[in-house]
Amino acid sequence: MSDGGGAGERRRLLLSDASFAVGSVCFAVAALPSIAAALGAVVTNVVFVVGSVFFTLGAGLALGVPDRSSSVIQFVGTLFFNVSTSQALIAAISAGAKGGTGWRPDAFGSICFLVSSVLAVVAVARQRGSSRDRAGVWLNLLGSVLFGFAAVGAFVLPGTDALLSPFWTGVGTVGGALCFLAAAVIGLLPAPGAQRAATASK
Repeated sequence: MSDGGGAGERRRLLLSDASFAVGSVCFAVAALPSIAAALGAVVTNVVFVVGSVFFTLGAGLALGVPDRSSSVIQFVGTLFFNVSTSQALIAAISAGAKGGTGWRPDAFGSICFLVSSVLAVVAVARQRGSSRDRAGVWLNLLGSVLFGFAAVGAFVLPGTDALLSPFWTGVGTVGGALCFLAAAVIGLLPAPGAQRAATASK
């Protein structure tokens, strides 16, 4: 691989991490009950839609980068989130003054994120990645697990409008988004090797 190609891939991954950071902030903020109540159902769901778009952008930027095959599954997961957040927004707009409901994690998107995260952890372990890489993939895995808990908690009990676990729906969404944010921030930090090279060049 040429240095130019390596630099190009690094820029793509930086943009990918930046996109995931923005998307994670959107999901974490919109999932907080106090903020959702202040913003209203429509605006809250708009924030979720914007967050899902940034997730898709982040996963798309990582497609085709060597050792990032897990991004294909992650990208598909973001598309599921695009659909579910858009559906929640349409429902909120249709409800009008009644308020409607906020977005709840969907099972398909959450499963894709979980599978992608597991593959990433395995890949980094096989490649004996740096502690920075290991921290990033494990945080993403934890975030995916929490999104999975949120999806299970968001299951609507048959014959009712009640969720199986409103607690885990909220905590799983906020906690998962914060884990994704932490992983993205780690990815945005300069690699130790790059710091040493920059110091040596001075």
